[in-house]
Amino acid sequence: MEENNNNPENLNQPEENRTEGLNNPLENNPETPVNPTPETPVTPSVSTSSFGAPRIDLSLINEKVNSARAEIGKYLIGQHEMVDLLLIGLFSGGHVLLEGVPGIAKTLTAKLLSHTLNVDFSRIQFTPDMMPSDIIGTSVFNMKDSDFNFKKGPIFTNIALIDEINRAPAKTQAALFEVMEERQITYDGVTYKLDFPFLVIATQNPIEQEGTYRLPEAQLDRFLFKVNLLHPSLDEEKEILKRFRNNTSIDFDKIPSVFNAQDLKKIQETIESVRVDDSIIKYIAEITHETRIHGKIYLGASPRASLSMMKSAKAMATMRGRDFVVPDDVQYVAYHVMNHRIILTPEAEMEGLDPQLVIQEIIKKVEVPR
Repeated sequence: MEENNNNPENLNQPEENRTEGLNNPLENNPETPVNPTPETPVTPSVSTSSFGAPRIDLSLINEKVNSARAEIGKYLIGQHEMVDLLLIGLFSGGHVLLEGVPGIAKTLTAKLLSHTLNVDFSRIQFTPDMMPSDIIGTSVFNMKDSDFNFKKGPIFTNIALIDEINRAPAKTQAALFEVMEERQITYDGVTYKLDFPFLVIATQNPIEQEGTYRLPEAQLDRFLFKVNLLHPSLDEEKEILKRFRNNTSIDFDKIPSVFNAQDLKKIQETIESVRVDDSIIKYIAEITHETRIHGKIYLGASPRASLSMMKSAKAMATMRGRDFVVPDDVQYVAYHVMNHRIILTPEAEMEGLDPQLVIQEIIKKVEVPR
């Protein structure tokens, strides 16, 4: 797997000692497609920095992040970035889309994360013949009451793992619009609220795979992140084989819960208190605006992308032991927030241009706050 100059050890150092360009995809050659963020985990630290001690208590986040990583790491080799981004999505209340070829632990990681939470979990396998009622529920005639009662579907849960989401057609995908955005379902004029927390973790294979559909833009925009996954490195693959040489099965019932809904609520309230200066708000807005005027982009990012970037950057800051957002936090999440929200022009696609390169170009162009 390709190395970059973004040493994750810098994350535990004071701000003035960190390497310039931390977790910044622009440190790589902009002409070469790369994975823009490091494959190693971001270890949270609550130590003081040149800006002083945190104003808010980050000990709960520190404890739960370390515990979740430790439990997941017992069964998952590598994919540290995916785990961190899933935790950011969980802490900031955003849904996450995982894309990669079959067999690289997308579903496994989602299941491991769900078992570290003491909440309800539901897995929905999407297929080409699936109907919206298979997801949200349907009316069932009650013989006793001589009336129809609404029977809730599997989407009424806390963590919904939607496996191979792009195997279902657009009509079925549309059933997710309301529930992903508003955390509710409206059926026959009656609105049903979902319990807290509610998180969708969806997996999909690349669209070039046989039997897949392209997700609607409106649905893609409802995902906080799209995480593009790669195969493990040679060393990671050898470690996978060693760890499972005698037993390849996992007993998920033995995975302990490290936090619950009340803990998650406290974490989200803490993240809401993270400081975002006006210069950072301007930086986020300029990045998003640049996607709308870029000559290679047909459809730019929406205001929802700006909000997603700010929310996830606040969560990233707390995982790095800070109660304020810096440009490095924005740059870390920007690629994953925008890579599924922009559509390149036909000419750019014919040239073989990748959205990743365009996003790198935009981040390099926009002036970084000092």
